[in-house]
Amino acid sequence: MATPQALTQELLARAHPPEAVNRIFGEKIQHRTLHLRRSSPPPSAVNARNARRKARLDRKERQKQKPKPLSCRQRRALGLDDIPAAGQSYEIYAGLNTLWVGYARELLGREIYTGGTGAAAKLASAELHGATAQVVRSRCAGRVGIRGIIVRDRKFVMEIITQKRGLKVVPKDGTTFRIEVPAPPQDATPEQNAQGASQIFAFEVHGDQLMLRSADRANRKFKQHFLKNL
Repeated sequence: MATPQALTQELLARAHPPEAVNRIFGEKIQHRTLHLRRSSPPPSAVNARNARRKARLDRKERQKQKPKPLSCRQRRALGLDDIPAAGQSYEIYAGLNTLWVGYARELLGREIYTGGTGAAAKLASAELHGATAQVVRSRCAGRVGIRGIIVRDRKFVMEIITQKRGLKVVPKDGTTFRIEVPAPPQDATPEQNAQGASQIFAFEVHGDQLMLRSADRANRKFKQHFLKNL
């Protein structure tokens, strides 16, 4: 087997005369340092498909280590949003109603005494969790008179905690709710307000117009139109 020196001299002999081969080899090749540089492409470039597959598997492995949040269907199946029987007490949500009254007074401002289209526009997008509501009209006569605190404003039903009958689920379709906001008298003194003296600002909400999730209703602009069913 030929040595690297012999192969080099053979290549030089193709371009130079025999007397110059040994001279060129000794002066320019034999004692020179050979600098090597990597010229091969990385493995990812040689086999990009395997590299993408490995990255995809690594990503899936990382996702397995981090638990995914539950979907709405899974939450309903597990009953995570349901109110347990031990929590269906009117006294538990009395504090929520107090917070909602302060929120409603701040939202309405001076319109709590006058009402009108301005108050209606604000109330159409208002949050109703914690409000005191009463069913005044319904296609089912047995639901008329239900009164309590709204604890869940779902897309098609209202869940109301009553004082004596616990949790009631009232469909919005064909139901009219009366919601009351205690408003302090305009000429009342601070002492009278502290004693709880107040007027009642009441408005009726048609459930057919509220078949939206509360979060979606907050960002929606309502327009006045004729309701032929009334």
